[in-house]
Amino acid sequence: MTRREAREQAFMLVFEWEFHHMDIDTMIENAQLGREFRVDAYAKKLAGAVVEHIDVIDGKIDQFSTKWKRKRIAKVSLAVLRMALGEILYCKEVPSSVAINEAVEIAKKYAADTDAAYINGVLGGAVRVMQSAASEA
Repeated sequence: MTRREAREQAFMLVFEWEFHHMDIDTMIENAQLGREFRVDAYAKKLAGAVVEHIDVIDGKIDQFSTKWKRKRIAKVSLAVLRMALGEILYCKEVPSSVAINEAVEIAKKYAADTDAAYINGVLGGAVRVMQSAASEA
């Protein structure tokens, strides 16, 4: 499985979590019941990081989403933002630019037409501020 496919799996797990609020292992077990479903290790790691750190990630979304309050963001776009911020914050081996680009590509595939640009703007702004804060420290 490619890293892009793993990110798509992570996105789907994060999207499903929004409705069920189960731990990732239980969600994977449920998905495997009655159908052949294999979850990539990276997808599980990324989705798990998002769920584990959801308060921090949602705080970043609240901070950097100037157009929309989190409750008004479409669930698909919210899942993409959460997944990308989870990767940026907790998967240090992935450059932020790669995480942003991959999130935009997933948004183009699954979200509304205008959502990809919005996601790019939120993530780009977040990364610029976080990198600036890190360089000042």
